Amino acid sequence: MRKSIERHMEDDPDQIEQRLRELESEWDIERLLETNAAALSLAGLALGATVNRKFYILPAIICGFLLQHGLQGWCPPVEILRRLGVRTTEEIDGERYALKLIRGDFKDVQQSLESGGAQAEAILRAMGPHAGVQGRKAMKGKNGKTLN
Repeated sequence: MRKSIERHMEDDPDQIEQRLRELESEWDIERLLETNAAALSLAGLALGATVNRKFYILPAIICGFLLQHGLQGWCPPVEILRRLGVRTTEEIDGERYALKLIRGDFKDVQQSLESGGAQAEAILRAMGPHAGVQGRKAMKGKNGKTLN
């Protein structure tokens, strides 16, 4: 992440925008782990039903790994995926927000904080699509009005 940020420090906004688009399509380790687990489990079930019942062990092993990951936050495939360079959501988001900071997306937030303006909306605008519906809901009070 540091190398990417240092490389983009002098870039023009178009190059930063391109990298942000790349980050949008990058799969994090959780998504990759869950997708691979589902695909391999389905393959094991299909092979167990059509080729040899011994293939039913594959979904059982995968479910064990998923349970271990859910309880401990780690399982053997995580180590392999990390060595292959797959990043966590937090690492991807860290690079995303650093690039947005370089590009100047948070200037409105600072100005809003200094002027006492609509702080919540300025923050959500700077965050972009990652603020999402949940972020917007979190910024609303009990009466449904946006908190400033």
